[in-house]
Amino acid sequence: MTLAVRVPKELSARVPVEQRGPDLGRDAVRLLVSRGAEVAHHTFTELPRLLRAGDLLVVNTSATLAAAVDGRLGHARVVVHFSTRGDDGRWAVELREPDGRGTTRARAGGPAGTEVCLPGGVRLVLEEPLSGRSERLWWARVTGAGVPGLLREYGRPIRYAYTERDQPLSVYQTVFALPSADGAGSAEMPSAARPFTERLVTELVSRGVWFAPVTLHTGVASAEAHEPPYPERFAVPEASARLINAVRAGAGRVVAVGTTAVRAVESAAGADGVVRPRAGWTGLVVTPERGVRVVDGLLTGLHEPEASHLLMLEAVAGRAAIERGYEAALRGRYLWHEFGDVHLVLPQGSEPQGS
Repeated sequence: MTLAVRVPKELSARVPVEQRGPDLGRDAVRLLVSRGAEVAHHTFTELPRLLRAGDLLVVNTSATLAAAVDGRLGHARVVVHFSTRGDDGRWAVELREPDGRGTTRARAGGPAGTEVCLPGGVRLVLEEPLSGRSERLWWARVTGAGVPGLLREYGRPIRYAYTERDQPLSVYQTVFALPSADGAGSAEMPSAARPFTERLVTELVSRGVWFAPVTLHTGVASAEAHEPPYPERFAVPEASARLINAVRAGAGRVVAVGTTAVRAVESAAGADGVVRPRAGWTGLVVTPERGVRVVDGLLTGLHEPEASHLLMLEAVAGRAAIERGYEAALRGRYLWHEFGDVHLVLPQGSEPQGS
């Protein structure tokens, strides 16, 4: 799905919302709500009144990594974006060129055997492309140190040119993030959950909204390339699977917080719509043709008009609803990207509970 709209550069959120005013918190972003043909405008703090007792939010607990590390390829400076840890100890990486403004631009990948010198005497060697459809990401072997330790000491969060400046890693962690024992995590923040605060979570729970944690470690998804997502590591624990199935059997709605949560829970669902505990790798791409088996609604950021994630939104809500929502977002001057505003897609005719 490609939307026939253009997003002006000034609608890119350049800094987190809490840095735009002295009294603003993470939950001060705007919330666009789509229910079929109906579009409404809210603030994120109103979310508890837009959901009902018995609804369930599926949240991603993956922590964001400081996944960008400076390196040298011969005499040239490069930036390595660490994307995904493989089962064999290798990492999928993207090499990028500094652009002189504190961010990076895309560069040609490879070739095999390319060696990059990293801080602390660490050496990275590209071995093979991650996928036959693109040579942007490569499997690489790292020697001289473990990658988690390297990222902790020398890494910084990945950022792109639409943002204003580097931010501390804490800015990219959601309230649901949990550290992984093996150092794995997300190369880029599962940003749909960023506006949640402890206070808002407490209010949602007090109103009878459930939470089901899942994990999906996201890889890089640079703004220059909109390929479908690569295989990513995920886990749906038994307790979450039981809770999701119980809500689906009752009157509640299953609302995924972010496209990553959709991908995880739909990867654990059988053709019968029953969610079973699963962990491993998923290559699932949710499209309108495949449809969704579990998710009734989706809370997500605003995506670029050519982003592959829009196919997932279309699968949840239908093309007409997404087109209408994005037209409303543009008219309303909503902000895009990970520090921007959010979009709640609910089933048609789904009304909020009384406040």
